[in-house]
Amino acid sequence: MKNLLLTKGFFPESLLRPTINYILQNQLPNGCIPWFKEGKADPWDHIEAAMGLSVGGELKAAERAYLWLAAEQLEDGSWWANYLDHQPVDKNHRETNFIAYIATGVWHHYLISRDSDFLQKMFPVVQKAIEFVLRYQSPTGEIYWAVAEDGSAKKDALVTACSSIYKSLQCAILCAQELNADYAGWLKAYQKLGNTLRHHPECFDRTWESKERFSMDWFYPVLAGVVQAKAAQERIESRWQIFVENNVGCRCVSDEPWVTVAESCELTLALLAAGEHAKAVSLFSWLHQFLDEDGGYWTGYNFRDKVIWPREKTTWTAGVILLAADALTSHTAASTLFVAHAQHSEWLQQIEA
Repeated sequence: MKNLLLTKGFFPESLLRPTINYILQNQLPNGCIPWFKEGKADPWDHIEAAMGLSVGGELKAAERAYLWLAAEQLEDGSWWANYLDHQPVDKNHRETNFIAYIATGVWHHYLISRDSDFLQKMFPVVQKAIEFVLRYQSPTGEIYWAVAEDGSAKKDALVTACSSIYKSLQCAILCAQELNADYAGWLKAYQKLGNTLRHHPECFDRTWESKERFSMDWFYPVLAGVVQAKAAQERIESRWQIFVENNVGCRCVSDEPWVTVAESCELTLALLAAGEHAKAVSLFSWLHQFLDEDGGYWTGYNFRDKVIWPREKTTWTAGVILLAADALTSHTAASTLFVAHAQHSEWLQQIEA
């Protein structure tokens, strides 16, 4: 298909309705949204797909997705990293950014639905999840990336994961503000994490090779609001030629000829957050060549070999297509969630030095 150039006020409903339906068709009766039929589910990608349902107006289906998470939440507030056939796959692996992301999903759904009963019902789930994650914030501010079954931390941190947690903390605080609940401890953790992400790169990738070759380490601090304004534009410009393949999309890693639709959509959101609207419109317009006839989008494409790889269409890819389309067209009340970060700058004044 030809490139699709989206503008404010013109959400492509007819094009994206099959994509919304693709997520619905893969959602299980219990509300879980696996990657694809008979595939695994993980909390972060499940939420990404649920947010796509909210954008698509499928509010009841999205709510069922969040209620599945509520039902599966462990007593300590966490979730296992992966589920298959209603059972956890690996009990030695709980990722903190997966767990925190419930706050982002719940706030996103509330912005669209304005369902105060939903927010009240889900806030205890958010509280338990955030409190679990913050137990693993180090004295220097970063949050350890994973937790073993016995509760011990896997003591290193990732820029991408911590940026995602930073955004989730912001959303948790907004949930608490809406309900007049206490958030002082969360605000302090948010400030500390942001300070570490901005000023202390030595706190990340301490025990393994640097993840700088991954595009998400490049743009996630912009997507999450860690880096804003001119600094965000400079960060985007610094590695644009390395990661972006013209008329195809954003590479997953700098040294492989492989783009993914999901990371290209997330970069679209980061570009909007940085004020790079024209680049965002252009990048997103390239992605619809990967739309399949059933409404799903192929996960990735090897542009050197000119082949779709892997041969799968994930629900979370469909979800972030919808999030990016929403942000570009201002379709829902949540359209600015990932692109308007300056409004929370006053939260940082108490700690930045």
